[in-house]
Amino acid sequence: MDFKEFQDHIEETYGESDRERGIPMSVAWLAEEVGELAQAIRKGTHEQRVHEFGDVLAWTFSLANQVGVDIEEAIQRYIDSPP
Repeated sequence: MDFKEFQDHIEETYGESDRERGIPMSVAWLAEEVGELAQAIRKGTHEQRVHEFGDVLAWTFSLANQVGVDIEEAIQRYIDSPP
């Protein structure tokens, strides 16, 4: 699955409920998931890390959908002119 397909999948699966939740709560959920990822990296198993990376990616893509950002466009800058 490529980034576009995943972004579309997140929209189809969670878009309506995520928009109802709103951007501030979605940012809070993303922040919580980043914290859980940090903990999994420090103390967790490989399986926990995989799970938390998935959660962070899903919330990132959901938030991008809510604010109208194409993830592929956002990623492109790292290809065109890496920081």
